[in-house]
Amino acid sequence: MNNYIKETKILDFSDASIKELVEQRQWKRLDTIARIKAIYNFVRDEIKFGYNISDDIPASEILKDGYGQCNTKATLLMALLRATEIPNRIHGFTIDKALQKGAITGIWYKLSPKNILHSWVEILVDGQWYFLEGVILDKTYLTKLQEKNSDCKTTFCGYGAYTDNFKNPPIDWNLNNTFIQDKGINQDFGLFDTPDEFYAKHQQKLNAFEKFVFRNIVRHKMNKNVEKIRNGR
Repeated sequence: MNNYIKETKILDFSDASIKELVEQRQWKRLDTIARIKAIYNFVRDEIKFGYNISDDIPASEILKDGYGQCNTKATLLMALLRATEIPNRIHGFTIDKALQKGAITGIWYKLSPKNILHSWVEILVDGQWYFLEGVILDKTYLTKLQEKNSDCKTTFCGYGAYTDNFKNPPIDWNLNNTFIQDKGINQDFGLFDTPDEFYAKHQQKLNAFEKFVFRNIVRHKMNKNVEKIRNGR
């Protein structure tokens, strides 16, 4: 059980910014269910959907950025939950790049790897594990995406979503599993106690030049495309 609440280099919940946030929100004073809901909703909606410089950055850096994608939001969610003694682990996958279409466009989409590294958080509550993948897209962004594609009610793929229930995806947690990208999964890497262990074994398949281009050009274009949706453009 200690492995599910320990601190690591990536899960740096002793960082001053995280400790201050936990104290400010008074999450430790809530009962277990209310605590998980509050932290989950914070990461989902107050940390905007967006693309950070790398998957394996520490939780404190994600908090400072104020945005994240599947892997980085998973890291921050794990760190905040562990800071309040909620046991958790990470489940690693790859997903088809098709669900990123629209967020990434043109030549950059064509050149991007077909399989994209993906993960979700699993929490232990009363002896049962729950999957928290629905934390990825903030509700403001998702609502604007739904408005832009109002003719779609069922299966939708693109702009960071891949779900069979686009009109009402299961993104709210109340002792259930939450999902928003799960239909894109094409490879299962299994369970890891920490993101550090996951990223030590699995990395996005990019060479040094491709990493440079993603960090300095592509992700900024993707974030601009996401912001256009969020702002209703």
